[in-house]
Amino acid sequence: MLKARQMGISTWIAGRFFLKTITQPGTLTVELAHNLEAAEQIFRIVHRFYELLPEGLRGGVLRTSKANTRQILFSELDSEYRVESAADGNAGRGMTIQNLHCSEIARWSGDAAETMASLSAALVPNGELVLESTPNGAYGYFYDQWQRADETGMIRHFFPWWMENAYTGHRVEESGWTEEERALAEMNRLRPEQIGFRRQLETKFRRIAAQEYAESADACFLASGDCVFDLECIARRAREVHEPPEQRCNGELWIWYPPQPGRRYLLGVDPAGGGTDGDYAAVQVIEQRTGLQCAELRGHLAPRELAKYCAQLAREYNQAMLVVERNNHGTAVLAYLCTIERYAPIYEERGQAGWLTTAITRPAMIALLGAALSNEAEVFSSSRLLAECRTFVRLRDGRTGAAAGVHDDCVMAMAIALQVRADMTDPSRTMR
Repeated sequence: MLKARQMGISTWIAGRFFLKTITQPGTLTVELAHNLEAAEQIFRIVHRFYELLPEGLRGGVLRTSKANTRQILFSELDSEYRVESAADGNAGRGMTIQNLHCSEIARWSGDAAETMASLSAALVPNGELVLESTPNGAYGYFYDQWQRADETGMIRHFFPWWMENAYTGHRVEESGWTEEERALAEMNRLRPEQIGFRRQLETKFRRIAAQEYAESADACFLASGDCVFDLECIARRAREVHEPPEQRCNGELWIWYPPQPGRRYLLGVDPAGGGTDGDYAAVQVIEQRTGLQCAELRGHLAPRELAKYCAQLAREYNQAMLVVERNNHGTAVLAYLCTIERYAPIYEERGQAGWLTTAITRPAMIALLGAALSNEAEVFSSSRLLAECRTFVRLRDGRTGAAAGVHDDCVMAMAIALQVRADMTDPSRTMR
């Protein structure tokens, strides 16, 4: 369920599941809110349902043995209604659930996909699952599930703001409507009072109006969230790119443009630890003169293995300059390149091998990549890179990085490559 804010959807779901809980013995219903405050608010709604039941029912078969800590237990029915917070990592674990409502799932903290893997395993085969949220960016678990609904068998329901009768404002006569307002009104049979409410939204909420008061299932995702880059440019380029003509290393290495004699290339390298559950190691091969993305490597590669692949790829691309981020695991990669692979040239910064990403250099790197995406998106060919760009967001602490549950390794490798390409004329940065 994709919805505008304050539509009463959560209350409707709670009422529906409450009715099933008290009429079907042996039922466990679990609602997960995005935080503790929201969980307590939902539980107050559910508890109100119980308190307003006829007294004869509350004193009879629906007598409760527990009705606190966001839990109502109907012992004679062996049924239970629980409201928990998704912020609790153990929510729903060890249970057998008949009805599961995941509220505002697009705003869950942590990895929603990991949490849902555990919850889905607890849901009985004929159980009912509701994923409900306002939009929060064209990325993340809720967005992916919305896009993949035809594959998974989920049924999509979209509730735009005008389905709530209370959302009306001052009357705007049709003669004063804009072309956009006229088209929207004709398509959705909107009244003059609803057009007035829409104008109030634009004045009050401005940029986030399309997020909080959704009008289109596609547009509200793109208009919401805090993506650092221009989503329209990314989406347009994503529609144009194709599978790479050559793939190697079990699909980890994609090649669009093989090396050409006389051309110079550089490799931006974002290392990782190599574990299968952690970040990827990523390598971007670009042509120095144009910035054209020629090849991309992404895989769970340990420093030793990554150094080998980097050396092989750099030699193939006309002894390309290797620019390895020396933060964290990068020092090990550089050591292997120098001692075992014996590769040169390696990028140096003020006499030290490798590139250092800091709080000072990172914003400039990201800005440069953002400018390239907006002004010359045709140089990018990787759907993996563009997908990461779409989920590269402004975090709550003010920094930028991957949204929860996704990665930004291809983004960082490309940002390193483009920044060094731009800095080639800086005499303080040299090549060894």
